[in-house]
This record gives sequence, structure tokens and C-alpha cells, in this order.
Amino acid sequence: FSTLAANIGFRQLVDIAKLRWRIERDYHELKQEVGLGHFEGRSWRGFHHHATLCIAAYGFLVSERETIPPSETASTKLFKEIAIPESYRPRGSAIAA
Repeated sequence: FSTLAANIGFRQLVDIAKLRWRIERDYHELKQEVGLGHFEGRSWRGFHHHATLCIAAYGFLVSERETIPPSETASTKLFKEIAIPESYRPRGSAIAA
């Protein structure tokens, strides 16, 4: 049973159903990671300000997370070869003498 249109495609129906789990995950991360569940005030205005800042912080973290490639870190792209020359001997090591 659904309130969606009768002519909705199966793929779109699955996308809408999965959207609930995305919302649940975001809400859980907001409560656990950003601190939405830590508000102990008594006024609506205070909660509204707290929730607004938490949501803004979470939006920033999500946008920063999107800049990190999933398969490899950015540092592995920058440094493909080792930067220390073979003739380098660390000071105080046994091989330096």
C-alpha cells in the first residue's frame, strides 16, 4: 500500500524506499557524531539554534567527505615514489657509521 502514483516505475519506487534508510542513517549520525542528541535546554528557541548548528556542521562534513576518493587516499596520488634518496643515512643509526 502506498500513496504514490499508480503509474510509478519499479526503479523509482525502489529509490524512494531506499531514501528512508538514508534519512535514518543521517539522523543517527547527527545524533551520535555531531551532537544533536546532547541538547539539554528547555526552550524551543535554544533547541532550534542547537539543531540548526548541528545540521549545518553535518552538511559541511558530508560535503568534505565527498571530496575524498573512495578507492585511494589523496596522499597516495601525490607521492608515488619514495622521496628519501638511497644515500641517506639517519643520524645515530648503526648504518650511518
